[in-house]
Amino acid sequence: MRRLRACLGAAAAVGLTAAGATALVAGNASGATTALSNRWYAAAPYLMPLDNDPPDPAAVMDATGLKAFQLAFVLAPNGGGCSPTWGGTAPVSSDTAVQSVVDTVRAKGGDVSISVGGYGGTKLGQTCADPSATAAAYQQVITKYGLHAIDFDLEEPEYENTAAIRNEIGAAKILQQNNPGLYVSVTTAGTADGTGWFGKQMLLEAKSQGFTPNNFSIMPFDGGFNGAASQTSALTNFNAILQSTFGWDQATAYAHEGFSGMNGRSDTGEVFTQADFQTVLDYATSHNMDRFTFWSLNRDRPCTPVDNGGRTSGTCSSVAQNPWDFAKYSVRFAGATPPSTTPTPTPTPTPTPTPAGCKTAWSPSAVYTAGDEASYNHHNWKAKWWTQNEMPSATDWGPWQDEGAC
Repeated sequence: MRRLRACLGAAAAVGLTAAGATALVAGNASGATTALSNRWYAAAPYLMPLDNDPPDPAAVMDATGLKAFQLAFVLAPNGGGCSPTWGGTAPVSSDTAVQSVVDTVRAKGGDVSISVGGYGGTKLGQTCADPSATAAAYQQVITKYGLHAIDFDLEEPEYENTAAIRNEIGAAKILQQNNPGLYVSVTTAGTADGTGWFGKQMLLEAKSQGFTPNNFSIMPFDGGFNGAASQTSALTNFNAILQSTFGWDQATAYAHEGFSGMNGRSDTGEVFTQADFQTVLDYATSHNMDRFTFWSLNRDRPCTPVDNGGRTSGTCSSVAQNPWDFAKYSVRFAGATPPSTTPTPTPTPTPTPTPAGCKTAWSPSAVYTAGDEASYNHHNWKAKWWTQNEMPSATDWGPWQDEGAC
């Protein structure tokens, strides 16, 4: 599903505002920090801090009024084990790069949530022995960064593994109990019917463990969706699933429901514009939903040279926009008003550079590790992590980064 690429009752959710949650204080590597309201964590868009040309979060905050970011993704080590890493390669324990991003955001009065899982790589729920061990690994992340919020992004292929999902849901429950006030979201695949069979099994696992997060969010994209109407229909259907699974009434189900969209052109060629985001935002707020987020801030800018609609990129949206247009919908969901800005002119296309020489041709039998290069389909590609027999393609969630024509 992704990616170009990671308890409130009804009355409580209705009352959430940008200033409305009780603050808590937690220690972390860079000192104590005060939590934002839950509504800001619910609105935090995804940001890859180490890949896909990460934007400067301080500049985004100044331009949009955004206060919270969803940093993605924490995974198990590529070589196996039960310790948290960024993207399978950078141990959380020795991290300074992401910590610098966190410090930058907090210095401007904002905060971060961290997303675990996502589409690619190996998840800790797959490699840790049980829920307790999985929770202990994630607790290292919470303690390292002094987190007030965490997102469990449970999707392919992990959510097809019953034991892994039991570990993830069990870990989420333990973290929720051991970190009072922790905002916990669970994000999974969206379908026209709400969510698929594996998503429903995940909900049943949560029910069996007696676990209720702040929200269960679906990602209505990469599944034959066509604009906002298909997305709001899926959210309505997912609400019915939450009602039937947990025995909630409609309002309570909406208070535990979230939306995680994709801005611009999706992996499968669907297109979601600013107008689509406004329609879904109106739906989410009018139904008192708990969460409205999107994948991703790395993509929340126009493509240069201008290529609106012709490709899917991890670093731009492929739709006509000004930088950070989509982030402003998150700001509105949080209950704040984005600063007014003068629209920027359409960038002047830059000359197409002379193609570089092609690297050694990609081979399905070869093993590639992070930084290795190969050519395929007249483009050079660089491996993001260990991979074998995964064809190079321009998708965020895949192991390859497109370095351009050759």
